[in-house]
Amino acid sequence: MKKNFLPFAMCAVFLSVSANASAQRDARQADKKVISNDSLEVKKAKGSERNVMLNASDATKPREIQIGLPSEDVNVYENGLPAVYSSAVHKLQYHWRSDASLGEVGLMTPSESAIRTGNIAYSVDSSSKLGQKEFKGILNYKANHFGLQQFDLNVSGGIGNNWLYSGSVYQTFDPGTFDVKFDEYADRMQIYRAGLTRLFNNRKGKASLMYKYAYSRNSGNELNAAPFIYVGDGSIKEIPGFEPGLASYGPTSGEIEHLDIMDGKMKKANLRDLEDNRSHEVTFLTDYTFDSGLKWNLDMKYMTAPEANYVDFGGSTISELTESDGYTLSDGTPYAGLVEGRRTWLHFGKVKNFLVTSELAQRFGNHQMRLGLNEWYYHLDYHSSSFQWTGSVQEYPEILTAPDGSRFRGFNELSPEYTKGYENKLALYLTDDWQVSPKLNIYYGARLEYYRMSADQIAHSRYSGFYIGDTAPDGEVITPAKVTKDKLNYAATARVTYNVTKQFGLTADGTVATRYPRINEYAGTGPTEEQYKRVTIPLVRGGLFYKNDWLDLTSMVTYIAKTNNIDQQNLTKPGTSEGKTVLLIYDIQTLGWTTSAEIDPFKGFHLHALFTYQKPVYKNYSASVTFNDGTQMGVNANNMIVKEIPQTLIELDPSYNITKDLRLWLSFRYFGKTYANLQEALYFNGRWETFGGVNWAVNKHLDLGVTVVNFLNQKGAKGTISGSELITKDEASQYAGCYMSGSYLRPFTVEFSASLKF
Repeated sequence: MKKNFLPFAMCAVFLSVSANASAQRDARQADKKVISNDSLEVKKAKGSERNVMLNASDATKPREIQIGLPSEDVNVYENGLPAVYSSAVHKLQYHWRSDASLGEVGLMTPSESAIRTGNIAYSVDSSSKLGQKEFKGILNYKANHFGLQQFDLNVSGGIGNNWLYSGSVYQTFDPGTFDVKFDEYADRMQIYRAGLTRLFNNRKGKASLMYKYAYSRNSGNELNAAPFIYVGDGSIKEIPGFEPGLASYGPTSGEIEHLDIMDGKMKKANLRDLEDNRSHEVTFLTDYTFDSGLKWNLDMKYMTAPEANYVDFGGSTISELTESDGYTLSDGTPYAGLVEGRRTWLHFGKVKNFLVTSELAQRFGNHQMRLGLNEWYYHLDYHSSSFQWTGSVQEYPEILTAPDGSRFRGFNELSPEYTKGYENKLALYLTDDWQVSPKLNIYYGARLEYYRMSADQIAHSRYSGFYIGDTAPDGEVITPAKVTKDKLNYAATARVTYNVTKQFGLTADGTVATRYPRINEYAGTGPTEEQYKRVTIPLVRGGLFYKNDWLDLTSMVTYIAKTNNIDQQNLTKPGTSEGKTVLLIYDIQTLGWTTSAEIDPFKGFHLHALFTYQKPVYKNYSASVTFNDGTQMGVNANNMIVKEIPQTLIELDPSYNITKDLRLWLSFRYFGKTYANLQEALYFNGRWETFGGVNWAVNKHLDLGVTVVNFLNQKGAKGTISGSELITKDEASQYAGCYMSGSYLRPFTVEFSASLKF
């Protein structure tokens, strides 16, 4: 799938969110603390105070918690299973939202995630409300000054002595922060859930059956870019008449035409109709606690998404045209002014998966042991088409007509994709939390995974007019080939914690996880047999901690790396809109230092603070490309800072309970200087992402809240500058004062929330 094309260049040239959800039912709730979080009652695991649902880039999904590597996916687990198996096609925010149906939300550490899921990342762990003996209901409402209307209802209760029920409805009507001309909403989301639970054997066990339907259309997702002037010192200036975040850089009508990669036919469509996502999900959960204390759970889910579609926009170079160049507006008027070579990708997917996780947990003396099994099957039927067009640089850009009378060109020249097949993971894992002595704790675990993938691959390079069944310029008929792989992946972790005194201690841990290329990485040209290599991610940390009545401090040094990372890049010839797609395989290494503190200096006040300094660098990163005129150019990013990842990170989250019912909170996140291209030539200065709010528990039934997003009203750009991949440091000064574009922070927004419990 095409990656990170949301920010793009216009000069001459963007979790801990998945904390395993099998900890979500009665057997594990004893370890978690009930708190109130913006009128949603949740049980939170350690570490979940990091406000993962406050996302300054996208209000529809959790934010990514940096670990020094580019994110592979958003990691969210629900009821012990992935909310979506992969976000490469079926996006997380199109199927899952943090809503009133959730009964527990926590955070899984990278080490725990590696063993239980095979992926090193902070992950959100959520579970569904199943019900209770008495009737309970909660209605959440949220609005903002741009016109958002969001309704979120859950009712649950009991039927007799041994049955529980739960039902939820989630509705979002979000017009966005600017008018999307081709759609009435920037985000339209519907989720319906119903569940029934049977308790048995004096409530030692229970079994739940749940159904979920989700529909989403997120037209705003494709429009999160804006043009600006790159000053040259890491700052930007607004283009007169265009305020990032408050003006649309998408066309008015949404009418487009494309070459279908599947049959080679030209087709017309409207962008509004290409964003539909629909999914059905059936989940079965069961757990039982034996008299011996042995706890067993079995979680199963079948999900089908017959429509998993989305649209991406990208860009290249901004240049200036005169009337003599022959471009015209839709009414035939000759056009003179700034233009950009725009790129659009239309993604069409059908996804099915059947996921099973089962665990046994038992305490043996000082050992708390867990034995688990994953059987995860994922089927993907996916293709995308691409096209290019010339657009004026303005709010609601015009799609210009070229001198030859065409409005769209370069059909399927840039990274159209296709694959169909499946992957299956069968894994066995074991963990042991061993309290050796009152001062010494050792946690260790291992995972062994049999991985099988069978997928269609089209290895031929793309060209204008590319489609399945076509005869390429070199005479080859474009035909998918079946690729089948059977491999073993593994993960292992160990952590040692030693309390030197009651307040001071030392800790160290090491984790390693491996995998092979996934099915979605075959949708492009995919890796060749020579390029098909094991991806290895080692993580090593060590440091100290100190605790007293008002301070909980941890400071650690971290090393993390990733080998054989696969990335598909569109390389643009500087000063033109011409681009070529290349497959890159490279390594990343990051060395960092993090200090985190939880501070309670006086009654009612709490501060979470975190400081990170890290240095993520590319290794073995080089590529070359030949353009249409025969020009050969290369990129060499070896030992250079990884684009989009800041070296300095700061989090400050103070809160104060003015009274027991009135809470004031703020959240500040600083992201230091980030490079906006591969060779450290262009960069964006550090920025603050800010949130703040007041929550008032009016009475036991009603909570009210006001939240301000981006209260410092920062408008700086972020992400990468597409089209700048081949620009070097020596050439950077040439781009001062150039027109470019990139993604932006959510603009200043005032939100109102109300929660009614009944």
